[in-house]
Amino acid sequence: MNKIIIDKNYEGIRLDKVLASLLPDKTRNNILKLIEDEKILLNDKPFKASTKAKENDTITILDVEAKNLDLKAEDLNLDIVYEDLDVAVINKPKGMVVHPGAGVNEGTLVNGLLYEMDDLSEINGVIRPGIVHRIDKDTTGLLMVAKNDMASLSLTEQLKKHECKRIYYALVYGEFEEERGRINAPISRSKEDRKKMAVDKDGKEAITNFKVLKRYKGYTLLELKLETGRTHQIRCHMEYIGHPLVGDKVYGRRKVIGDLGQFLHAKIIGFKHPRTNEWMEFDSKLPDYFTDFLNTLEEIKE
Repeated sequence: MNKIIIDKNYEGIRLDKVLASLLPDKTRNNILKLIEDEKILLNDKPFKASTKAKENDTITILDVEAKNLDLKAEDLNLDIVYEDLDVAVINKPKGMVVHPGAGVNEGTLVNGLLYEMDDLSEINGVIRPGIVHRIDKDTTGLLMVAKNDMASLSLTEQLKKHECKRIYYALVYGEFEEERGRINAPISRSKEDRKKMAVDKDGKEAITNFKVLKRYKGYTLLELKLETGRTHQIRCHMEYIGHPLVGDKVYGRRKVIGDLGQFLHAKIIGFKHPRTNEWMEFDSKLPDYFTDFLNTLEEIKE
């Protein structure tokens, strides 16, 4: 954690411009991303990049990237679904963190990417080479990777404009009456627990579409299509409608099934290739632990 006190020389200047001046090791895109992800706070609260600075404002940086951080390349046997000169698609296993942070510097997807690939975009910072979006540690499935800055800018813009296709499979508690639906509930950082997100009328737009794939006794398998990509969006929205993810210790029930984490898989991802503009779409099968549990549910009689 790093704190900065704004002096009178920056009075009235947009905070994103102030931070660009005070943090020369970060690009403007890095700074905007940190502000959007609420990793930089103004007087202990989230803020907009356009907010004007005031003398004695306190800026807190929660996610400091070490300028000379030495990341190890590790052979993590990554499941590379697709790769060319510009992009790659990785099928991330359960338990793997996407990028270093919070004391985790080894065993991340980034460590594995550094071993597998010579070129990765650094536009999103030294601890996120190639990373344009994330999924949680215990969520499995497909992720896009940018191998150069051109690809990173293109994929980021597609995500921002909701042009990418992202479909998840999730097992939730309870049996849905509806066949399909749309959850439109804004999300922000929880005021009670800063590690969680919560539905908040003053939060950022968050939209999740759901379709029932199969009902089991006490459970439902859903297909979830994201229109937006907020932190913990699916987990937060499922808790909000009273159907938390099976195995989710944070947003779900206190007693969870085993120690596998949430039953959530990023199954399908689609995007326009940054260079050719060709539509590319990839599908991945559910991991074994997921299908094994579904098979167990099949055996439960009414």
